[in-house]
Amino acid sequence: MTKGWSASKFYSEASSSMAEGDYESAIETYEKLEARFPFGRYATQTQLDVAYAYYRNGDQDQAIAAADRFIKLHPSHPYVDYAFYLKGIVNFNRNMGFFDRFVPVDSSQRDSSASMDSFNDFSELIRRFPQSKYSVDARKRLVFLRNNIAAHQVHAARYYMKRGAYLAAANRCVKVVENYQRTPAIKDALEIMIKAYDKLGLKKLSQDAKRVYAVNESKGYFKAIEEKALEDAPIARQMWDYIGLDKN
Repeated sequence: MTKGWSASKFYSEASSSMAEGDYESAIETYEKLEARFPFGRYATQTQLDVAYAYYRNGDQDQAIAAADRFIKLHPSHPYVDYAFYLKGIVNFNRNMGFFDRFVPVDSSQRDSSASMDSFNDFSELIRRFPQSKYSVDARKRLVFLRNNIAAHQVHAARYYMKRGAYLAAANRCVKVVENYQRTPAIKDALEIMIKAYDKLGLKKLSQDAKRVYAVNESKGYFKAIEEKALEDAPIARQMWDYIGLDKN
């Protein structure tokens, strides 16, 4: 059926399929285009477009692989920042179910590995391309992800406390205190640390945690970050929704 097609014909057909939401056909056509014209004018753009097509088709691993391939082959391409951003978006939504877009869900109770991957992707984008048009959105998502990862550590700490694994619980909270100080989870982390150290009979560590808690409480630090989190909540919910990833 595609015999005798030019590169422009392939690209036009693939783009039409994308516009119609037929991502499987778009992927198939993009792959045929690259196979037949690996060094043509459309080849590079096709490699980027197929990554996006995989994402829209729900093929998350394939989307990541295609984006990684583009980054490796074209590290200086004008749109390589988009490849990093796309990776972050894929991982950001990796654990999202359809109903989660409409029903409030505490996503911090899920496995945090995808959140960490997304955090790393967006961080790398900002580090390499601070002036990228995608960096503004990436920074907003990093705030959400940071809060989410910290909250996940607290959930894990509570799990360990219920099972009497007090040292493991304390260690989880230490990570929050050391790495996620400006997140709402910091208050809960300090409270759990105090209880865990008391259970372990580690009085000095418990006293240190109590002192840190008291200082931050007296200065209104906990209240300030909770208010900021509430202020950002509507934005955070909007982030779960699909946004257009315009490369141009």
